Amino acid sequence: MHKILTFHDQLRLIDERSAAFRAAVAAAPSLDVRMATHPARTLFDHVEHVGMGRRKAAAIVAAGPADGPPEESVWGGGTGAPREREALLAWWVESVEHLANVLREAGPDRGCWTWWADSPAPQTSGAWARRQLHEIAVHTYDVQLTGGVPQPVPERIALDGFDDCQFTLCATTVAWPYEPAIVDYHATEGQSWRLRLSHNGAQVAHLAPAAGEDPDTADASARGTASDLVLFFYGRIPLDSLEFEGDRRIFDRLAAWDPSV
Repeated sequence: MHKILTFHDQLRLIDERSAAFRAAVAAAPSLDVRMATHPARTLFDHVEHVGMGRRKAAAIVAAGPADGPPEESVWGGGTGAPREREALLAWWVESVEHLANVLREAGPDRGCWTWWADSPAPQTSGAWARRQLHEIAVHTYDVQLTGGVPQPVPERIALDGFDDCQFTLCATTVAWPYEPAIVDYHATEGQSWRLRLSHNGAQVAHLAPAAGEDPDTADASARGTASDLVLFFYGRIPLDSLEFEGDRRIFDRLAAWDPSV
């Protein structure tokens, strides 16, 4: 049974992951350490980047229906994040609290500009809340990894997160530029997804065959914990960290494919 987190749960878990992010930054030996997942960034750069992203998302939700995102002058502040650690941590908390307050005021159904218009995910404040939770969760892993103590993405967040990866980030009406293919993903927690790639785009469905039913054979499949599936999708761990079968080239093509081009 696939259950999407409620809007209330999303807001609560944004706060939880934000606290975990803050704790990982506070425990790091230096703000100048290079990020393991983004070597071109220092830890300070990463906190600033992620915090600014939350401020931008808050401005998008606050603006409501629009043809594009607000100008950076609306949400950027002009000065960037403070460089002293305690001030930076306070700035991070303020950034996420502002996002949460804007989402709470908007509720889950406010129409908003989104960059995923070609996917089946709704263009609403609720969809933005879902995206924000999973982005913060993955960036928390980044900081933990850089500090040497990476933790799996919590199961409930990871299951919803991989569902979001498929239906928001992967599903599209843009034509798949290679031969048609079927890809299955299986979380060891008991949930599965099927991705069909063709000239009609990328179509996603929950895979739950009835007893005795023999579903179409996938051209490729990957199995792992929900956390590992999410971290693989975001490029944090390699395919070899999962159990996979079939044509490896399909995963390579998916990783390189940009439907917006």
